Amino acid sequence: MIVGIDLGTTNSAVAYWDAGEARLVPNSLGQLVTPSAVSIDDDGELLVGLPARERQPTHPDRTATAFKRYMGTSRKLKLGRKEYAPEDLSALVLASLKRDAEVHLGGPVTGAVITVPAYFNDKQRRATRRAGELAGLKVERLINEPTAAALAFGIHQRAVEEPFLVFDLGGGTFDVSLVEMFEGIIEVRASAGDNRLGGEDFNRVLIDFAREKLAGVLPETHEGEALYEVMRDAAERARRALSEADEAPYRFVWDGREHRIAVTADAFAERAEPLIERLREPVLRSLRDGSTKVGELSEIVLVGGATRMPIVRKAVTRMFGRFPDTTVHPDHAVALGAAVQAGLKRRDADLDEVRLTDVCPFTLGVGISERDARGGRRDGIFSPIIERNTVIPASRVQRYFTMIDNQETIRLEVYQGEARHVVDNVWLGQLDIPVPRKPAGEVGVDCRFTYDTSGLLEVDVSVPETEISQQLLIYDRDDAALAANLDARREALAALKVHPRDQAANAALLARANRCYEGYLGETRDYVGSLLSHFESVLANQDPREIESARTEIARRLDEIEGEQFL
Repeated sequence: MIVGIDLGTTNSAVAYWDAGEARLVPNSLGQLVTPSAVSIDDDGELLVGLPARERQPTHPDRTATAFKRYMGTSRKLKLGRKEYAPEDLSALVLASLKRDAEVHLGGPVTGAVITVPAYFNDKQRRATRRAGELAGLKVERLINEPTAAALAFGIHQRAVEEPFLVFDLGGGTFDVSLVEMFEGIIEVRASAGDNRLGGEDFNRVLIDFAREKLAGVLPETHEGEALYEVMRDAAERARRALSEADEAPYRFVWDGREHRIAVTADAFAERAEPLIERLREPVLRSLRDGSTKVGELSEIVLVGGATRMPIVRKAVTRMFGRFPDTTVHPDHAVALGAAVQAGLKRRDADLDEVRLTDVCPFTLGVGISERDARGGRRDGIFSPIIERNTVIPASRVQRYFTMIDNQETIRLEVYQGEARHVVDNVWLGQLDIPVPRKPAGEVGVDCRFTYDTSGLLEVDVSVPETEISQQLLIYDRDDAALAANLDARREALAALKVHPRDQAANAALLARANRCYEGYLGETRDYVGSLLSHFESVLANQDPREIESARTEIARRLDEIEGEQFL
C-alpha cells in the first residue's frame, strides 16, 4: 500500500486513495493530525505526537518540535543526553504515521508520497527522503506541498483550464505555487516561498509583545529554555483564540505566579505587519515567473493552519482583490493531495487520465569568470543553466569559453541558488576538463545539465574540438531507492539530451521555413527570415512550452503563405 504523508512543521497527517477519493487516517487517539513532536520521558522511552507536544512547556530539554526547519542542515537537537539529527526526529514522526495507517488499513504500508515545501533545496529534499527510509518507507516521490494542495482542491477534476494559485502558510514555512491543468496534465507553472516564515514567527510576535508588557518582571530567556517554551505555548493559545475573537488573554504560570495580559486583534495585526509584508514578495515572484496576472487566476486557495488567522486572510484578500477559497480544511489539504498522488503512483483507474509535472525549485548553474569594463577578471559569478521553475525532468546546455591564453583546463563548479555570486549559493560538486592550448576565447566547452524529479542531476561536459567528455553525477548517495534504480533513471534522462533544434518536429519546421525562404523573394522572403530568426532564438532558450507555442504559431503563418498542403 502506498500512502500520502504531509510531514509538517507543526502537525503531520497521513491519507490514502480509496474508491475514487482521498481519505485521512486517524491516529491512535482518533485525531486526524499528529503533532510533529518528539520527547523522551523519565524512563528513556520516546514519545511521539500529542504526548510529546504536551511535555514541551514542562520538559523543553527533553522535547523537540519544529525540527523540520533544520532539515538538510548539520544542526543537532538534544533530547536529554542524546543528540538527534532533524531527519532522525522526522523519521520517528513518519514511523508513527506509518503504524497508524497500518492499523487503520489492516495491512502493511510499504511506500509513501511525502510532501515538502516548494522552496526546499536539494539538501532539504534529500534529508526528507532519508527520513522516510529510516521510517521503513520506500519514498515513491516527494511532492511540493502547494501542488498537493491543488490536487486536494480538485484541480484535476475542473473543466476550466486556468491558472490556480495555492497560498500555503504552515507552522514553519510559506509557499506559493501557480498550478495549471491542461489536457490531463497538472503543471506547476511557478513556485516561490520562504523557509523561515510560518505560524511560529507569529507566535514570536506575541512573545515579544508579552515581554514588553511584563518588562522587569521576567528574566531573559532564549528558545529551548523552560520559560520561553511556557511563553511559546501561551502565544500559540492566544494566537488561535484571536482567530475567533477580537481580544484574547495571554496567560501563563511561571515560578508559582500567574501572568496575564490582554492582546487585541488590532495590536497583534500592527506587530505582525512586517511578517505580512514578507508574504508579498513570494506571491509577486511566482506571478512574475509564471507570466501570470492576478486577473487570470481562477482560484486562490488557502492551505496551512496559519492561514486561519484573520490578519492573513485579510492580507490575501487585499493582495488579490477577492476572497480566497477555504472549502478544504487547511490542515488536511496537503495530506489529501499527497494521497491523490499516491493513487497516481498506484495507477488507480480513477486517475488514469491525470499526469503531474513539477518544477525545479532553485536555479542550477556553474561558477564562471567574466571580464569587467576595464579588462580585469571577476571570478565566482553564477551562470544559470536550468533556471528555477523549469518543468522537470529537463535538460539544458550552455557553451563556455577559455579566459586565458594557453589555458589547459576548464573547471566547472556546480551550484544551486539564485544569488549573483556563487559564494552565496549552495555548492554541489565540480569537475575539470582538459582543453587545447590556444588563445583565450578560441576553445569552448558545452556544459549540459539534466535533472529529474528524484533529485538526480547529470552534468555532461564536452569539448567539441577534441571530442573529450566528462560526466558528473550529483544525487543523494544515502537514498537507497534512487541508488538501486540509478541506471533506469539515467536511461530515462538520456532521451532528454537532445537540443531542441535537433528534435524532429523542430528540425522539420526549420527545414520548411528555410525552403520557404529560398522559394520566395522581396517582402515575403524578409518576413519568413524574421520568422526563422524568432524561432531560432526561442530554440536557443530551450523552454519546451515556449518552443511548442512558437512552433504552432510559425507553422500557422507558413500555412498562410504556402497553403496547408505542405503540412
